[in-house]
Amino acid sequence: MKQRVLLGMSGGVDSSVAGYLLREQGYEVIGVTMKVWPQDCISRAEDKCCGPQAIADARSVAHSLGIRHYVVDEAAQFERLVIDYFSSEYQAGRTPNPCVMCNEKLKFGNLWSKAAALDCDYIATGHYAVIEHVVAEGSDPGRVDLRVSSESAGVSEPGYSYAILRKGVDPRKDQSYFLFSLRQPQLRRALTPLGRMTKLQIREIAHSLGLKVANKIDSQEICFVPGNDYKTFLRSHLGESEFHRGEIYDVAGNFVGEHHGIELFTIGQRKGLPGGFSRPRYVVDLDPATNRVIVGDADDLICAEFEIDRVNWHPVAGKACTACSASSLDEGQRTEVRGVPSQNGESGKPSPNPLPLEGRGEQTRVHSERRPRSSFEATVKIRYNHPGTPASVTPLENNRARIHLHEPQRAVTPGQAAVIYDRDTVLGGGWICRQEALVPA
Repeated sequence: MKQRVLLGMSGGVDSSVAGYLLREQGYEVIGVTMKVWPQDCISRAEDKCCGPQAIADARSVAHSLGIRHYVVDEAAQFERLVIDYFSSEYQAGRTPNPCVMCNEKLKFGNLWSKAAALDCDYIATGHYAVIEHVVAEGSDPGRVDLRVSSESAGVSEPGYSYAILRKGVDPRKDQSYFLFSLRQPQLRRALTPLGRMTKLQIREIAHSLGLKVANKIDSQEICFVPGNDYKTFLRSHLGESEFHRGEIYDVAGNFVGEHHGIELFTIGQRKGLPGGFSRPRYVVDLDPATNRVIVGDADDLICAEFEIDRVNWHPVAGKACTACSASSLDEGQRTEVRGVPSQNGESGKPSPNPLPLEGRGEQTRVHSERRPRSSFEATVKIRYNHPGTPASVTPLENNRARIHLHEPQRAVTPGQAAVIYDRDTVLGGGWICRQEALVPA
């Protein structure tokens, strides 16, 4: 019998071609489009992934591919889990990342109930990321992309299935950053067929199939924030009365002026600040306790160390930090020790235990994962469009970690995700915490 896949269809070229590829790989594909715009969403009439045109385009593609298509109303959940989170983060002086939250809570979260109702084995999306499924059985060193019947098997038991999240091969489109917070139960039932392809290849396939979305422009903004004008959106969603007014100070503690809402500022911002200075001023800190906006010079934005919380460690993290970071092995040997295929496809066999038997680290009970025990070297991305920078990562208690950047970076922003990589493999990630106030109240 064919395995059945529920494919999230946004009406764009990526998810459309994903449907074709899955069908050609032998899956029975069912398309679903989430209606996520609430009635007061000011962009609901636009051609966005949360707008009605997206549904029409997805339905048209599904018809062309000969697959079933459904529309599910997730407007209430989208407002509660994504839009309210988006607004409350700005009110708390943090800069949100709604795409990460939408993936975790909706696309790979709530949508599973629909997939289960339709007797689907997997959920698939058009993300540019690679998810490898590994099954270990006793002395078998592990097999990739095979199903496992036991959902309760432990991390080192025969029959345990785990997933490895890796960067997509197209560096300009890689979206592994947005999937870092997915837990193993979510990753194990996820498929991302575009991960090993480039955007050019995807458009060529769409043209060859005659899909009407072949030339559809990619959205470069948050789907529910038209024109990327988040300030206008917040005014519409929250209302001016909900903004937290306060004062602006410089890093020396000097009063600079007043502001109309801490929600209107982000770390690194230059526009919208009082003038009259001999050199440019930037927002370097937001203090939600006092509603103070702190401004300073460009050098005041440089950060060498910070902490992250709500860390999600992937099973390969323990392998990477205990077997690789402290050794003198070359890159090929490191891949064999870790049991993760290298980017060029040459690798040792996957390990039957995604974490080493000795020094595996302590169990994080909340998510049934294990965190690495000691510091290790990695590459860290502090925002989606950041190229990544070498860092030392120290796991801490209570799902936290300390990140020490070998080269200090500009505008490390509380509320954004910091994702930890070993070359192309995601080891984990968490949410950047605000540090001690620069200007005491």
